[in-house]
Amino acid sequence: MERVYNFSAGPSMLPLSVLKKAASELTQYGDSGMSVMEMSHRSKIYGEIFAKVKASLRRVLNVPETHEIIFMQGGATAQFAAVPLNLLGDRDSADYALTGVFSTNAYNEAKKYCSPRVVFSGEAEGFRRIPNQEELQLSDRAAYFHICSNNTIYGTAWNYVPETGSVPLVADMSSEILSRPVDFSRYGLVYAGVQKNMAPAGMAVVIVDKALIGKELPITPTIMSYAKFIKADSMLNTPPTYTIYMLGLVLDWVSDHGGLHGMNALRRERSDMLYDYLDSSSLFKPVAEVSSRSMMNVTFRTGSEELDAKFVKEAAAEGLVNLKGHRLAGGMRASIYNAMPVEGVYKLVDFMKKFERENR
Repeated sequence: MERVYNFSAGPSMLPLSVLKKAASELTQYGDSGMSVMEMSHRSKIYGEIFAKVKASLRRVLNVPETHEIIFMQGGATAQFAAVPLNLLGDRDSADYALTGVFSTNAYNEAKKYCSPRVVFSGEAEGFRRIPNQEELQLSDRAAYFHICSNNTIYGTAWNYVPETGSVPLVADMSSEILSRPVDFSRYGLVYAGVQKNMAPAGMAVVIVDKALIGKELPITPTIMSYAKFIKADSMLNTPPTYTIYMLGLVLDWVSDHGGLHGMNALRRERSDMLYDYLDSSSLFKPVAEVSSRSMMNVTFRTGSEELDAKFVKEAAAEGLVNLKGHRLAGGMRASIYNAMPVEGVYKLVDFMKKFERENR
C-alpha cells in the first residue's frame, strides 16, 4: 500500500526523509553497535546526540540566551499544572484566555493551585474566534497571562502577540511551533507537545525566561520543577531519548528546507490553497472567523452530519485520512503541519471539488 496523506491533528505525519533516516539507523547508530533506543542517557555517545539536538533547537528557533530550553515528559498536558506551580510565586492569581478546549483545560488545572481569572471566553460563540487586544481585561497583579496560540480542535490562532505590560506571557504553542519565526523575548514561557511539528509523541519542550525561575510553590513535585530540570540539563530522570533523537532529525530537515522562513512560506501556501477553495465553495463552509483562522488546522463542514461522514469515508478511500473533526466540534478538520507536502493539499482540494460536483 502507498503512503497516505495523513491529516491527523496529532500524532501527525513526519517527513518521509526523516523516517527513512531513522530506519537506516534503527538497529545501529553510527559505529555504536546499538540503537539509540538502547543507549544509556548517561553515556558519552548519547550525551553528544542530546547536546547537538538542544543546540540545534536553540539555533533553528532563534531562542535568546535569556531563555532556557527544557525537555520534559508528560506532553503539554503536564504543563497545565507545571506552569502555575513554577510561576505563581507570591501571587495568588493568573489570567487565562479561553479560546478552545486546551486553554480551558489549562485554566481548570490552574484552579487547583490559585484563583485564575478568565479574561476572555469564546465558548458562547463556539470558539470561532480569537479576542482582539481591546477585549482583554488583564490584571497587573497576575503572575502571568496564559494563551493557547493555535487551537487544533476549532481551527483558530492568535495572529498577533498580545501586549501584557509587565505580566509574563505564557503560550501553549503545541500545534504551531517550528512553523514560523517567533520572537521568544516577548514571552515569559512557551511550551509545546512535540507530536505535531517536532517529533513522535512523548515529550514537551519548555522555553522559559531565566528571570522567572525560582518562583515555584513549595508543593511543586520534583518531576515538574523547572529549576531542577534546568540544573540537571533535562536529565533529572531518564528522558524520552528516542523522541529527542527524532527531534534532531526533524530539525535537520527544517534547516534543509529554508528554516522557519521556509516553513512559514509553506504553511501559507498550503492554507491559502485550502481556504481559497472553501471560500468559493457552495457545499463546504469554513468554521473559524477569517481574522482568526489557523494555518495549521483548517476546520470546515457541509452542514449535514450524514454528508460529512460520507466525505470522510470517501476521502479515506482516496488516501486522504484522518479528516474527521474532533468529537466536540464535529465536521471536518485538515491538519496541515510542516511535514504535509503541498501535493497533499492539492489532492485534498481536487477531491473536495469532485465531491462537491457529485453531491450538489
